[in-house]
Amino acid sequence: MHLPKLSEKIAVITGGGGAICGAMAEALAQQGTRIAIWDLSPKAADTVAERITSKGGKAMGINCDVMDVAAIDAALHATLNAYGGIDILINGAGGSRKEATTSSELSFFDILPEEIRRTMDLNYLSAVLPSQSVGRVFAEQGHGVILNITSIAGLLPLSRSLAYSNGKAAAVSFTQWLAVHMAKEYSPKIRVNAIAPGFVLTDQNRFLLVDENGDYTERGEQVIGEVPLRRYGDPRDMAGTALWLVSDAAAFVTGAVIPVDGGYMAYSGV
Repeated sequence: MHLPKLSEKIAVITGGGGAICGAMAEALAQQGTRIAIWDLSPKAADTVAERITSKGGKAMGINCDVMDVAAIDAALHATLNAYGGIDILINGAGGSRKEATTSSELSFFDILPEEIRRTMDLNYLSAVLPSQSVGRVFAEQGHGVILNITSIAGLLPLSRSLAYSNGKAAAVSFTQWLAVHMAKEYSPKIRVNAIAPGFVLTDQNRFLLVDENGDYTERGEQVIGEVPLRRYGDPRDMAGTALWLVSDAAAFVTGAVIPVDGGYMAYSGV
């Protein structure tokens, strides 16, 4: 099956300077989609955009703090001015933070409330706020696709990852709520889904899984033992599912949360 009409689309990708969403940006650009990469790091956004344009794709980097409504509005206006519209929103900003993760140095009882709030906001409001801004465009035009990048931690809380798991669980619930809300209140041609990546080795979780020598930590070894495919995911492993969900090939899919996890969620441990 060929992915229909992606060459005519315009996509906003938050956190697009990161590993997973950067891979999605490149995959979409290869299909001819014009990409606006919103990222807190201008350098990271520009790096991905330059990688795309060097291969003949169309992309622009936009500095945006997705926790700041004014910054989101500015990024939205910049995108509309450059491309004239938006068809796809991928909410990928987020990440784990060791300040809200239990460890031998930090017990559950000592995690500060402000660190819990900060981490939950990073993984929940980072999907809500851009969806409000870009979702208004979709409501006015009567069509659009929102794809949230959640985590298997939002489906099955991971030990130690307290606030990250809680924030991603909220993002999963938000995905299902928003899918119904947009379809029933505005247009059945607005779809909202999520990808729940499994253990993908990135800069955000490297401190948990790999030590300073590049060897797996005790937790890293534990993780590999629970993944039936016996490896960590690669950011590019998420791109195929993303292409399907944002294309018309998934026209009857909304409110879905798709694990891409090497079988982790299917394995009971015995």
